Amino acid sequence: MRKTVAIDGPAAAGKGTISKAVAQHFGFAHLDTGLLYRAVGAKVLQGIDPVEAAKALTAEDLEADNLRTPEVAQAASKTAVVADVRAALVDFQRAFARRAGGAVLDGRDIGTVICPNAEVKLFVTASAEVRAERRYLELSGKGHSDTREEVLADVKARDERDMNRAEAPLKPAEDAVLIDTSDLSIEDAVAKAVAAITAKD
Repeated sequence: MRKTVAIDGPAAAGKGTISKAVAQHFGFAHLDTGLLYRAVGAKVLQGIDPVEAAKALTAEDLEADNLRTPEVAQAASKTAVVADVRAALVDFQRAFARRAGGAVLDGRDIGTVICPNAEVKLFVTASAEVRAERRYLELSGKGHSDTREEVLADVKARDERDMNRAEAPLKPAEDAVLIDTSDLSIEDAVAKAVAAITAKD
């Protein structure tokens, strides 16, 4: 079974966790496309031009240790609104999506822009409060000192920027299956995703 699975959704909705589990379940390759933008954001923080950083991105750049920090997340969200940055990363993502053994890509615009012909499209979401609490626990577990209020404000700011940007705004594809993880366990959310993918056979 070779499928391209597009999984979109806002920050901390659980799409990364679901995507990894789904890829493992079906034996597909997985790409967290947010890492591409985080890698560009990390380079921008080093003083590199965002478009140049995007054009020169390599697979090794996606393995840097600092890509999950709040600073890099904000830089990634800001560079993601730059049309030339997005254009530079489109080919990288589309080539990955066409892998022979099937592929799962998660991000903000996979089902709408990157892979509009994907066999399966999922939109994973949750309330801003639930997502902020998840992100807060993740960050505090890594020793970050951000307060719950700061994390919630950050989540809402990213949502606002992602949903209202002119280039590839965050929104569900018309044929996407919606999965709200606000009240779901990880296992239940993954089960729903697997069921949705299997139903497309």
